[in-house]
Amino acid sequence: MNLAQLAAMRGDAGRPVRAGLIGAGKFGSMFLSQVPGIAGLEVAAIADLDPARARAACQTVGWDAARIEATAYLEDGAALCARDDVEVVIEATGNPRAGIAHARAAIAQGKHIVMVNVEADVLAGPVLAAQARAAGVVYSMAYGDQPALVAEMVDWARATGFAVAAAGKGTKYLPAYHEVTPDGVWAHYGLTPEQAQAAGMNPQMFNSFLDGTKSAIEMVAIANACGLSVPEAGLRFPPCGVDDLAHVLRPRAVGGQLDGFGMVETISSLERDGRPVFRDLRWGVYVVLQAPNDYAAACFRQYGLPTDSTGRFAAMYKPFHLIGLELSVSVLSAALRGEPTGQARAMRGTVAAVAKRDLKAGAMLDGEGGYTVWGRAAPVSVAGDALPIGLAHGVRLLRDVARGQTLHLSDVELPQDGVLALYRQALTMTG
Repeated sequence: MNLAQLAAMRGDAGRPVRAGLIGAGKFGSMFLSQVPGIAGLEVAAIADLDPARARAACQTVGWDAARIEATAYLEDGAALCARDDVEVVIEATGNPRAGIAHARAAIAQGKHIVMVNVEADVLAGPVLAAQARAAGVVYSMAYGDQPALVAEMVDWARATGFAVAAAGKGTKYLPAYHEVTPDGVWAHYGLTPEQAQAAGMNPQMFNSFLDGTKSAIEMVAIANACGLSVPEAGLRFPPCGVDDLAHVLRPRAVGGQLDGFGMVETISSLERDGRPVFRDLRWGVYVVLQAPNDYAAACFRQYGLPTDSTGRFAAMYKPFHLIGLELSVSVLSAALRGEPTGQARAMRGTVAAVAKRDLKAGAMLDGEGGYTVWGRAAPVSVAGDALPIGLAHGVRLLRDVARGQTLHLSDVELPQDGVLALYRQALTMTG
Protein backbone atom coordinates (compact mmCIF):
# COMPACT_ATOMS: atom_id res chain seq x y z
CA MET A 1 0.00 0.00 0.00
CA ASN A 2 2.80 2.42 -0.80
CA LEU A 3 2.21 3.39 -4.43
CA ALA A 4 1.70 7.06 -3.62
CA GLN A 5 4.94 7.15 -1.63
CA LEU A 6 6.90 5.38 -4.37
CA ALA A 7 5.52 7.76 -6.99
CA ALA A 8 6.34 10.81 -4.89
CA MET A 9 9.90 9.53 -4.44
CA ARG A 10 10.26 9.19 -8.21
CA GLY A 11 8.98 12.74 -8.60
CA ASP A 12 11.34 14.10 -5.95
CA ALA A 13 14.22 12.43 -7.79
CA GLY A 14 13.24 14.24 -10.99
CA ARG A 15 12.06 11.02 -12.65
CA PRO A 16 8.26 11.08 -12.53
CA VAL A 17 6.32 8.20 -14.05
CA ARG A 18 5.39 9.48 -17.51
CA ALA A 19 2.31 8.04 -19.18
CA GLY A 20 0.89 8.29 -22.67
CA LEU A 21 -2.87 8.07 -23.17
CA ILE A 22 -4.46 6.76 -26.38
CA GLY A 23 -8.12 7.79 -26.52
CA ALA A 24 -9.39 10.91 -24.76
CA GLY A 25 -12.99 9.80 -24.25
CA LYS A 26 -14.85 9.48 -20.96
CA PHE A 27 -12.53 6.92 -19.35
CA GLY A 28 -9.41 8.77 -20.45
CA SER A 29 -10.82 12.10 -19.30
CA MET A 30 -11.57 10.72 -15.85
CA PHE A 31 -7.93 9.62 -15.57
CA LEU A 32 -6.70 13.01 -16.75
CA SER A 33 -8.78 14.76 -14.10
CA GLN A 34 -6.81 13.02 -11.32
CA VAL A 35 -3.29 13.45 -12.67
CA PRO A 36 -2.60 16.95 -11.26
CA GLY A 37 -3.20 15.65 -7.75
CA ILE A 38 -0.78 12.70 -7.97
CA ALA A 39 2.79 13.52 -7.05
CA GLY A 40 5.28 11.76 -9.32
CA LEU A 41 2.89 11.07 -12.21
CA GLU A 42 2.76 13.04 -15.44
CA VAL A 43 1.11 12.62 -18.83
CA ALA A 44 3.65 13.25 -21.56
CA ALA A 45 1.40 12.75 -24.57
CA ILE A 46 -2.19 12.09 -25.59
CA ALA A 47 -3.15 10.46 -28.90
CA ASP A 48 -6.66 10.82 -30.28
CA LEU A 49 -8.19 10.78 -33.75
CA ASP A 50 -9.08 14.42 -32.98
CA PRO A 51 -6.13 16.01 -31.13
CA ALA A 52 -8.17 19.18 -30.61
CA ARG A 53 -10.72 17.09 -28.70
CA ALA A 54 -7.92 15.75 -26.51
CA ARG A 55 -6.71 19.25 -25.71
CA ALA A 56 -10.29 20.32 -24.97
CA ALA A 57 -10.70 17.33 -22.65
CA CYS A 58 -7.72 18.54 -20.62
CA GLN A 59 -9.36 21.93 -20.28
CA THR A 60 -12.69 20.37 -19.32
CA VAL A 61 -11.16 18.33 -16.48
CA GLY A 62 -9.43 21.38 -15.04
CA TRP A 63 -5.82 21.25 -16.21
CA ASP A 64 -4.03 24.59 -16.02
CA ALA A 65 -2.53 26.21 -19.09
CA ALA A 66 1.04 25.21 -18.23
CA ARG A 67 0.16 21.51 -17.98
CA ILE A 68 -1.87 21.64 -21.20
CA GLU A 69 0.97 23.27 -23.11
CA ALA A 70 3.56 20.85 -21.73
CA THR A 71 1.66 17.86 -23.16
CA ALA A 72 2.03 16.60 -26.73
CA TYR A 73 -1.13 15.90 -28.77
CA LEU A 74 -1.01 13.36 -31.60
CA GLU A 75 -3.33 11.57 -33.99
CA ASP A 76 -1.30 8.36 -34.20
CA GLY A 77 -1.30 5.93 -31.27
CA ALA A 78 1.68 4.02 -32.66
CA ALA A 79 3.68 7.25 -32.73
CA LEU A 80 2.84 7.80 -29.07
CA CYS A 81 4.12 4.32 -28.26
CA ALA A 82 7.45 5.18 -29.88
CA ARG A 83 8.06 8.35 -27.85
CA ASP A 84 11.09 8.30 -25.54
CA ASP A 85 9.23 10.31 -22.90
CA VAL A 86 6.47 7.70 -22.44
CA GLU A 87 7.02 4.90 -19.92
CA VAL A 88 3.48 3.51 -19.64
CA VAL A 89 0.95 3.44 -22.49
CA ILE A 90 -2.77 3.53 -21.64
CA GLU A 91 -5.00 2.10 -24.39
CA ALA A 92 -8.49 3.56 -24.00
CA THR A 93 -9.91 3.63 -27.51
CA GLY A 94 -12.52 0.87 -27.06
CA ASN A 95 -11.76 -0.36 -30.59
CA PRO A 96 -10.51 -3.96 -30.35
CA ARG A 97 -8.46 -3.95 -33.55
CA ALA A 98 -6.84 -0.62 -32.70
CA GLY A 99 -6.27 -1.78 -29.14
CA ILE A 100 -4.40 -4.89 -30.21
CA ALA A 101 -2.25 -2.89 -32.64
CA HIS A 102 -1.41 -0.30 -29.98
CA ALA A 103 -0.61 -2.95 -27.37
CA ARG A 104 1.77 -4.72 -29.74
CA ALA A 105 3.40 -1.40 -30.67
CA ALA A 106 3.90 -0.50 -27.01
CA ILE A 107 5.39 -3.90 -26.18
CA ALA A 108 7.71 -3.70 -29.19
CA GLN A 109 8.95 -0.33 -27.92
CA GLY A 110 9.57 -1.69 -24.41
CA LYS A 111 6.66 0.17 -22.81
CA HIS A 112 4.24 -1.09 -20.19
CA ILE A 113 0.65 -1.26 -21.48
CA VAL A 114 -2.49 -0.67 -19.41
CA MET A 115 -5.40 -2.09 -21.38
CA VAL A 116 -8.60 -0.18 -20.68
CA ASN A 117 -9.78 -1.76 -23.92
CA VAL A 118 -11.45 -4.90 -22.52
CA GLU A 119 -12.85 -5.61 -26.00
CA ALA A 120 -9.29 -6.21 -27.22
CA ASP A 121 -8.32 -8.13 -24.09
CA VAL A 122 -11.00 -10.81 -24.58
CA LEU A 123 -9.81 -11.32 -28.16
CA ALA A 124 -6.08 -11.67 -27.58
CA GLY A 125 -5.24 -10.88 -23.95
CA PRO A 126 -3.30 -14.07 -23.12
CA VAL A 127 -1.14 -13.67 -26.24
CA LEU A 128 -0.45 -10.00 -25.54
CA ALA A 129 0.37 -10.73 -21.90
CA ALA A 130 2.82 -13.46 -22.94
CA GLN A 131 4.46 -11.12 -25.44
CA ALA A 132 4.81 -8.47 -22.75
CA ARG A 133 6.41 -10.90 -20.30
CA ALA A 134 8.86 -12.00 -22.97
CA ALA A 135 9.76 -8.35 -23.57
CA GLY A 136 10.19 -7.64 -19.86
CA VAL A 137 7.24 -5.23 -19.61
CA VAL A 138 3.83 -5.33 -17.95
CA TYR A 139 0.49 -5.94 -19.67
CA SER A 140 -2.28 -4.99 -17.26
CA MET A 141 -6.00 -4.66 -16.82
CA ALA A 142 -7.19 -1.17 -15.91
CA TYR A 143 -7.84 -0.58 -12.23
CA GLY A 144 -11.14 1.18 -11.63
CA ASP A 145 -12.83 -0.85 -14.33
CA GLN A 146 -14.77 -3.78 -12.91
CA PRO A 147 -12.65 -6.67 -14.26
CA ALA A 148 -9.51 -5.44 -12.49
CA LEU A 149 -11.42 -4.79 -9.27
CA VAL A 150 -12.88 -8.29 -9.35
CA ALA A 151 -9.46 -9.77 -10.11
CA GLU A 152 -8.13 -7.97 -7.04
CA MET A 153 -10.90 -9.43 -4.87
CA VAL A 154 -10.32 -12.93 -6.22
CA ASP A 155 -6.59 -12.63 -5.55
CA TRP A 156 -7.31 -11.38 -2.02
CA ALA A 157 -9.63 -14.33 -1.39
CA ARG A 158 -7.11 -16.90 -2.58
CA ALA A 159 -4.22 -15.23 -0.76
CA THR A 160 -6.20 -15.51 2.47
CA GLY A 161 -6.98 -19.20 1.94
CA PHE A 162 -10.54 -19.08 0.64
CA ALA A 163 -11.89 -20.91 -2.40
CA VAL A 164 -13.83 -18.66 -4.77
CA ALA A 165 -17.32 -19.93 -5.54
CA ALA A 166 -18.26 -17.02 -7.78
CA ALA A 167 -17.15 -13.55 -8.78
CA GLY A 168 -18.57 -10.78 -10.90
CA LYS A 169 -20.49 -7.53 -10.90
CA GLY A 170 -23.94 -6.02 -10.91
CA THR A 171 -25.85 -4.30 -13.70
CA LYS A 172 -29.35 -3.29 -14.77
CA TYR A 173 -30.77 -6.17 -16.83
CA LEU A 174 -33.96 -7.58 -18.29
CA PRO A 175 -34.04 -10.25 -21.04
CA ALA A 176 -35.64 -7.82 -23.50
CA TYR A 177 -32.55 -5.61 -23.32
CA HIS A 178 -30.62 -7.95 -25.62
CA GLU A 179 -32.48 -6.55 -28.61
CA VAL A 180 -32.36 -2.86 -27.71
CA THR A 181 -30.65 -0.70 -30.34
CA PRO A 182 -29.03 2.74 -30.02
CA ASP A 183 -32.33 4.31 -31.11
CA GLY A 184 -34.08 3.13 -27.95
CA VAL A 185 -31.30 3.21 -25.40
CA TRP A 186 -31.86 6.56 -23.68
CA ALA A 187 -35.31 5.79 -22.28
CA HIS A 188 -33.71 3.00 -20.23
CA TYR A 189 -31.29 5.52 -18.71
CA GLY A 190 -34.03 8.05 -17.94
CA LEU A 191 -32.72 10.51 -20.54
CA THR A 192 -34.03 12.13 -23.68
CA PRO A 193 -31.91 11.90 -26.84
CA GLU A 194 -31.37 15.65 -26.57
CA GLN A 195 -30.06 15.40 -23.01
CA ALA A 196 -27.72 12.60 -23.96
CA GLN A 197 -26.40 14.49 -26.96
CA ALA A 198 -25.81 17.61 -24.90
CA ALA A 199 -23.77 15.53 -22.45
CA GLY A 200 -21.68 14.04 -25.27
CA MET A 201 -22.89 10.51 -24.55
CA ASN A 202 -22.38 7.88 -27.27
CA PRO A 203 -25.61 5.86 -27.75
CA GLN A 204 -23.88 2.75 -29.12
CA MET A 205 -21.37 2.66 -26.29
CA PHE A 206 -24.05 3.09 -23.63
CA ASN A 207 -26.22 0.50 -25.36
CA SER A 208 -23.44 -2.07 -25.05
CA PHE A 209 -23.84 -1.82 -21.27
CA LEU A 210 -27.60 -2.26 -21.57
CA ASP A 211 -27.88 -5.09 -24.10
CA GLY A 212 -25.67 -7.46 -22.11
CA THR A 213 -22.62 -7.28 -24.37
CA LYS A 214 -20.38 -5.33 -22.00
CA SER A 215 -21.27 -7.64 -19.13
CA ALA A 216 -20.31 -10.64 -21.24
CA ILE A 217 -17.01 -9.02 -22.21
CA GLU A 218 -16.16 -8.13 -18.64
CA MET A 219 -17.09 -11.53 -17.21
CA VAL A 220 -14.99 -13.31 -19.85
CA ALA A 221 -12.08 -10.99 -19.06
CA ILE A 222 -12.40 -11.91 -15.37
CA ALA A 223 -12.59 -15.62 -16.17
CA ASN A 224 -9.52 -15.39 -18.40
CA ALA A 225 -7.55 -13.52 -15.73
CA CYS A 226 -8.65 -15.53 -12.70
CA GLY A 227 -9.04 -19.06 -14.04
CA LEU A 228 -12.80 -19.06 -13.38
CA SER A 229 -15.46 -20.74 -15.52
CA VAL A 230 -18.01 -19.19 -17.88
CA PRO A 231 -21.57 -20.60 -17.79
CA GLU A 232 -22.21 -22.90 -20.76
CA ALA A 233 -25.54 -21.24 -21.61
CA GLY A 234 -24.17 -17.72 -21.15
CA LEU A 235 -24.71 -15.32 -18.29
CA ARG A 236 -28.06 -15.71 -16.55
CA PHE A 237 -28.14 -12.29 -14.82
CA PRO A 238 -30.02 -13.55 -11.74
CA PRO A 239 -31.76 -10.80 -9.74
CA CYS A 240 -29.83 -10.50 -6.50
CA GLY A 241 -29.15 -7.97 -3.77
CA VAL A 242 -26.08 -7.80 -1.57
CA ASP A 243 -27.75 -9.67 1.28
CA ASP A 244 -28.40 -12.70 -0.95
CA LEU A 245 -25.08 -12.97 -2.79
CA ALA A 246 -23.89 -16.02 -0.86
CA HIS A 247 -27.26 -17.74 -1.25
CA VAL A 248 -27.80 -17.16 -4.98
CA LEU A 249 -24.20 -17.38 -6.22
CA ARG A 250 -23.30 -20.88 -5.07
CA PRO A 251 -23.61 -24.15 -7.01
CA ARG A 252 -27.07 -25.43 -7.81
CA ALA A 253 -26.12 -28.71 -6.12
CA VAL A 254 -26.12 -26.92 -2.74
CA GLY A 255 -29.16 -24.70 -3.36
CA GLY A 256 -27.75 -21.86 -5.44
CA GLN A 257 -28.23 -20.85 -9.06
CA LEU A 258 -24.81 -21.57 -10.58
CA ASP A 259 -23.93 -24.53 -12.80
CA GLY A 260 -20.86 -25.29 -10.74
CA PHE A 261 -18.15 -23.97 -8.47
CA GLY A 262 -15.76 -21.16 -9.39
CA MET A 263 -17.85 -19.27 -11.95
CA VAL A 264 -18.31 -15.74 -13.19
CA GLU A 265 -21.77 -14.20 -13.22
CA THR A 266 -23.43 -10.79 -13.52
CA ILE A 267 -26.36 -10.09 -11.21
CA SER A 268 -29.31 -7.86 -12.10
CA SER A 269 -30.57 -4.86 -10.14
CA LEU A 270 -34.07 -5.58 -11.48
CA GLU A 271 -36.45 -8.42 -10.78
CA ARG A 272 -37.75 -10.05 -13.96
CA ASP A 273 -41.00 -8.08 -13.66
CA GLY A 274 -39.06 -4.81 -13.59
CA ARG A 275 -39.26 -4.15 -9.84
CA PRO A 276 -36.00 -2.95 -8.25
CA VAL A 277 -33.99 -5.51 -6.32
CA PHE A 278 -33.65 -4.72 -2.62
CA ARG A 279 -30.14 -3.42 -1.85
CA ASP A 280 -28.91 -4.00 -5.38
CA LEU A 281 -25.29 -4.03 -6.53
CA ARG A 282 -25.82 -2.26 -9.86
CA TRP A 283 -22.55 -0.28 -9.69
CA GLY A 284 -20.41 -2.71 -7.76
CA VAL A 285 -18.46 -5.97 -7.74
CA TYR A 286 -18.47 -9.06 -5.54
CA VAL A 287 -16.77 -12.32 -4.65
CA VAL A 288 -18.41 -15.31 -2.93
CA LEU A 289 -16.11 -17.33 -0.67
CA GLN A 290 -16.32 -20.82 0.73
CA ALA A 291 -14.99 -21.44 4.22
CA PRO A 292 -12.28 -24.13 4.23
CA ASN A 293 -13.33 -25.44 7.65
CA ASP A 294 -15.83 -25.08 10.47
CA TYR A 295 -13.62 -22.64 12.32
CA ALA A 296 -13.53 -20.18 9.40
CA ALA A 297 -17.28 -20.56 8.93
CA ALA A 298 -17.80 -19.63 12.57
CA CYS A 299 -15.63 -16.56 12.03
CA PHE A 300 -17.88 -15.50 9.12
CA ARG A 301 -20.77 -15.48 11.56
CA GLN A 302 -18.85 -13.77 14.36
CA TYR A 303 -17.70 -10.91 12.16
CA GLY A 304 -21.00 -10.23 10.45
CA LEU A 305 -20.40 -11.45 6.92
CA PRO A 306 -23.57 -12.16 4.93
CA THR A 307 -23.67 -15.93 4.50
CA ASP A 308 -25.92 -18.57 3.00
CA SER A 309 -28.10 -20.80 5.22
CA THR A 310 -25.25 -23.29 5.74
CA GLY A 311 -22.87 -20.62 6.97
CA ARG A 312 -20.14 -21.99 4.67
CA PHE A 313 -20.55 -19.47 1.82
CA ALA A 314 -20.00 -15.78 2.46
CA ALA A 315 -19.86 -12.70 0.26
CA MET A 316 -17.61 -9.67 0.10
CA TYR A 317 -18.53 -6.79 -2.17
CA LYS A 318 -17.61 -3.29 -3.19
CA PRO A 319 -20.71 -1.19 -3.88
CA PHE A 320 -19.18 1.27 -6.36
CA HIS A 321 -16.36 1.61 -8.84
CA LEU A 322 -14.84 4.89 -10.00
CA ILE A 323 -13.67 3.79 -13.45
CA GLY A 324 -11.02 6.16 -14.85
CA LEU A 325 -10.64 8.05 -11.58
CA GLU A 326 -8.81 4.97 -10.23
CA LEU A 327 -6.74 4.19 -13.32
CA SER A 328 -3.51 5.65 -11.95
CA VAL A 329 -3.23 2.60 -9.66
CA SER A 330 -2.52 0.47 -12.74
CA VAL A 331 -0.09 2.97 -14.24
CA LEU A 332 1.91 3.29 -11.03
CA SER A 333 1.81 -0.44 -10.27
CA ALA A 334 3.24 -1.27 -13.69
CA ALA A 335 5.97 1.36 -13.56
CA LEU A 336 6.96 1.13 -9.89
CA ARG A 337 6.31 -2.49 -8.95
CA GLY A 338 6.42 -4.23 -12.30
CA GLU A 339 3.04 -5.78 -11.47
CA PRO A 340 -0.26 -5.83 -13.36
CA THR A 341 -3.58 -5.06 -11.71
CA GLY A 342 -5.07 -8.17 -13.27
CA GLN A 343 -3.87 -9.90 -16.41
CA ALA A 344 -5.27 -12.39 -18.93
CA ARG A 345 -3.61 -15.76 -18.41
CA ALA A 346 -5.64 -18.26 -20.44
CA MET A 347 -8.74 -18.28 -22.63
CA ARG A 348 -11.49 -19.68 -20.44
CA GLY A 349 -14.19 -17.98 -22.51
CA THR A 350 -15.08 -15.83 -25.47
CA VAL A 351 -17.95 -13.52 -26.40
CA ALA A 352 -20.01 -14.77 -29.35
CA ALA A 353 -21.98 -12.43 -31.62
CA VAL A 354 -25.73 -13.16 -31.63
CA ALA A 355 -28.20 -11.66 -34.13
CA LYS A 356 -30.51 -9.02 -32.63
CA ARG A 357 -32.91 -9.39 -35.56
CA ASP A 358 -33.19 -11.34 -38.80
CA LEU A 359 -30.10 -10.39 -40.81
CA LYS A 360 -29.74 -10.71 -44.57
CA ALA A 361 -26.67 -11.63 -46.57
CA GLY A 362 -24.82 -8.47 -47.52
CA ALA A 363 -25.66 -6.63 -44.29
CA MET A 364 -22.82 -4.84 -42.52
CA LEU A 365 -22.39 -5.74 -38.87
CA ASP A 366 -21.90 -2.84 -36.49
CA GLY A 367 -20.51 -4.63 -33.45
CA GLU A 368 -20.86 -4.03 -29.75
CA GLY A 369 -23.95 -2.08 -28.71
CA GLY A 370 -25.18 -1.61 -32.27
CA TYR A 371 -28.23 -2.50 -34.35
CA THR A 372 -27.25 -5.95 -35.57
CA VAL A 373 -25.66 -8.13 -32.87
CA TRP A 374 -25.15 -8.50 -29.12
CA GLY A 375 -22.51 -10.51 -27.28
CA ARG A 376 -23.12 -13.71 -25.31
CA ALA A 377 -20.43 -15.14 -23.02
CA ALA A 378 -19.45 -18.74 -23.78
CA PRO A 379 -16.78 -21.16 -22.58
CA VAL A 380 -14.09 -21.83 -25.17
CA SER A 381 -14.96 -25.51 -24.93
CA VAL A 382 -18.45 -24.95 -26.41
CA ALA A 383 -17.93 -21.79 -28.49
CA GLY A 384 -16.56 -23.61 -31.52
CA ASP A 385 -16.09 -21.25 -34.45
CA ALA A 386 -18.47 -18.59 -33.11
CA LEU A 387 -17.75 -15.09 -34.38
CA PRO A 388 -16.37 -13.07 -31.44
CA ILE A 389 -18.11 -9.75 -30.91
CA GLY A 390 -14.79 -7.95 -31.25
CA LEU A 391 -14.57 -9.08 -34.90
CA ALA A 392 -18.21 -8.29 -35.68
CA HIS A 393 -17.76 -4.60 -36.53
CA GLY A 394 -17.58 -3.25 -40.08
CA VAL A 395 -17.70 -6.69 -41.69
CA ARG A 396 -20.12 -7.98 -44.31
CA LEU A 397 -22.45 -10.91 -43.71
CA LEU A 398 -22.19 -13.73 -46.26
CA ARG A 399 -25.47 -15.51 -45.47
CA ASP A 400 -28.84 -14.92 -43.85
CA VAL A 401 -28.84 -15.28 -40.06
CA ALA A 402 -32.04 -15.55 -38.03
CA ARG A 403 -32.78 -13.51 -34.94
CA GLY A 404 -31.24 -15.10 -31.84
CA GLN A 405 -28.80 -17.23 -33.83
CA THR A 406 -25.07 -17.25 -33.07
CA LEU A 407 -22.89 -16.04 -35.94
CA HIS A 408 -19.83 -17.99 -37.05
CA LEU A 409 -16.46 -16.97 -38.41
CA SER A 410 -17.40 -18.40 -41.80
CA ASP A 411 -20.47 -16.14 -41.95
CA VAL A 412 -18.51 -12.94 -42.56
CA GLU A 413 -15.74 -11.44 -44.67
CA LEU A 414 -12.89 -10.68 -42.27
CA PRO A 415 -9.98 -8.34 -43.05
CA GLN A 416 -6.55 -9.87 -43.39
CA ASP A 417 -4.90 -7.84 -40.63
CA GLY A 418 -3.63 -10.64 -38.39
CA VAL A 419 -6.21 -10.16 -35.63
CA LEU A 420 -8.03 -13.40 -36.43
CA ALA A 421 -4.73 -15.27 -36.27
CA LEU A 422 -4.02 -13.75 -32.85
CA TYR A 423 -7.48 -14.74 -31.65
CA ARG A 424 -6.96 -18.30 -32.82
CA GLN A 425 -3.56 -18.38 -31.11
CA ALA A 426 -5.20 -17.15 -27.89
CA LEU A 427 -7.80 -19.94 -28.13
CA THR A 428 -4.99 -22.48 -27.83
CA MET A 429 -3.97 -20.97 -24.47
CA THR A 430 -6.56 -22.68 -22.28
CA GLY A 431 -4.43 -23.90 -19.36
